[in-house]
Amino acid sequence: MKPEVLEHIRAAKRALQILRAGTWHAADAVDRVVLDADERYRRRIVLTAERGTKFLLDLAEVTALRDGDGLVLDDGTIVAVVAKPESLIEIATDDCAEKAAMMARLAWHLGNRHTELQIVGGRLRMRPNYVLEEMLVVLGARLTPIEAPFEPERGAYEHGHEEEGGGRG
Repeated sequence: MKPEVLEHIRAAKRALQILRAGTWHAADAVDRVVLDADERYRRRIVLTAERGTKFLLDLAEVTALRDGDGLVLDDGTIVAVVAKPESLIEIATDDCAEKAAMMARLAWHLGNRHTELQIVGGRLRMRPNYVLEEMLVVLGARLTPIEAPFEPERGAYEHGHEEEGGGRG
């Protein structure tokens, strides 16, 4: 690497710590980054916040940042994380005696296709996908296009937990 590039990297502010939403005061933030779900699932990336604060997100492992989290920079300042609204499809069923079973069936079909999903009360949310949307309608789902922050379920192994012996099962 060129010496001037290395010097620029050394001079950049770094975010090494996350304050989870609800554990800090948002008024303490000096700036904010507005990121979609993919941009919030990171380990290392250079970010520029809305007011121009530029920093390197430099975490020990890939981490899902959530709306309301704070990133502590090495100078002690905090940059707030804001979930960017995205185009989503909200999935519901009609109220009926079999509603829970129907939602479980829809979730199973989407999970079987490795689709990122968010669970919101008795509804599911996913990114638009016309093939999956057609399948859901055939299965009896009611679909509504919405704009909202997307917080997909990350799964059982998000935090790197493994069974003893190093295996995952």
